[in-house]
Amino acid sequence: MNTPFRHSRIAIAVAGCALAFAAGQAQGAAFALAETSGSGLGNAFAGGAAAAEDASTVWANPAGMVRLPMQVAAALHIVTPSIKFNNDGSVPALNQPLGDDGGDAGTHNYVPNMYFSTPITKDLFFGLGVNAPFGLVTWYGSGFIGRYQGIKSDLKTVNVEPALAWKIDDAWSVGFGINWQRIEATLTQSTNYSAAMAQGAQAAAAAGAIPAALVPQIIGATAGLDGSGKIDGEDSAWGWNIGVLWNLDAKQRIGAHYRSSIKYNVDGNVAFSNPIPPVPASVPAALAPAVASIANAVNASSTLANGGVTLDIELPASANVSYFGAINDKWDVMADVKWTGWSSIPRFTVVRTNGTILKDEEWNYDDSWRLSAGANYRYSDQWMFRGGIAWDQTPTNDTHRSVRLPDSDRVWLSAGAQYKWDKNWKFDVGFTYIVATSPSVLQYADPTPASIAQYGLVKGDYDCSVTILSGQVTYSF
Repeated sequence: MNTPFRHSRIAIAVAGCALAFAAGQAQGAAFALAETSGSGLGNAFAGGAAAAEDASTVWANPAGMVRLPMQVAAALHIVTPSIKFNNDGSVPALNQPLGDDGGDAGTHNYVPNMYFSTPITKDLFFGLGVNAPFGLVTWYGSGFIGRYQGIKSDLKTVNVEPALAWKIDDAWSVGFGINWQRIEATLTQSTNYSAAMAQGAQAAAAAGAIPAALVPQIIGATAGLDGSGKIDGEDSAWGWNIGVLWNLDAKQRIGAHYRSSIKYNVDGNVAFSNPIPPVPASVPAALAPAVASIANAVNASSTLANGGVTLDIELPASANVSYFGAINDKWDVMADVKWTGWSSIPRFTVVRTNGTILKDEEWNYDDSWRLSAGANYRYSDQWMFRGGIAWDQTPTNDTHRSVRLPDSDRVWLSAGAQYKWDKNWKFDVGFTYIVATSPSVLQYADPTPASIAQYGLVKGDYDCSVTILSGQVTYSF
């Protein structure tokens, strides 16, 4: 057998192309993306750690590489969420109109995966995977009721994983991977500049800088003024994963896989765009500089000043156990149980580099479970059809749900097909429809009731669904 290293350019091309695609936006359940292969989507990713059907097992369970020849697999998923807010008792912020429902916050997103697997010796195997394991995009209109809680949320990751697998004997194999992962995040929201000016005017009057009689005039003249804020940040970090595959017999196998959490210290910047407040006509010319100084003080405050920020976040560990069994020459069945340690994210806290807190939200995520089952039907030597169903538990709850991620429990309904062109080429397509329960939201910008005056109150529920269309090409050498 030829060693794989003469084909190293293939692995480099796989990594390079996937990195180029991964800049695209993505959204999935919570903000973990289950869309890690085109072949697995048709089964709702049931049996993922045991199927070892193609090179995507580098991600699902590297121990499965022992079942494969030298192989390259590339997939693209088109993810289309629909996220529509229904107002039910929201309260406007001080000096501001209530706003609208924000339209459909979902967007078309593209999630790529590329994998390479090859034998090194008869018992040792190498693989390389590049994918996007986490992602989130929600984007409301600028007039959204919850514009002070969030307008655009865009999180992207790229994961590069070299892996090794060792075939211990005909029954057992183990695999291990190292993960380099990069995260990029952009968050935008409106700022209630009117409320800030009102507070500034009241403080100036209390200090004797302006007459108290001018405070209502300043508040009236600045009614409806909105600013905007944007946080950008990025970081890279390392993790690992390990898996085992046990062949019960020639037709049945069980796989188990664990993936570590990844801790990030995201460095970034916050930038505000603040309006120029009008000076009321009734203000004497001699006092106009004092009014302008209020705006300058507001712009330089710890709330609205530009500067550096940091965010510490630990993306969750996960573990799953899978079964794959061939009932006969026509039918396969599979199942999977997966745990994800979302409790690693109790809060979302953005801190300025001077140590003051810019944003602090209690998310209080819980660990979650995902259950799935699927089947394959071999219609002929060329065609195979797939089906699957899954229940996916949300890590969030009604008390802490955010407009940035109005997540809820959901059910996956999946179908797919595979066509074998010849002994080398396989083509997979998959389709999934995800229906979610109607999540409710009751959100302040921070947990204190007094914040309603500045940020308003978002109260209502959501209609949410997702469709996923995937295609994959697999080539075996």
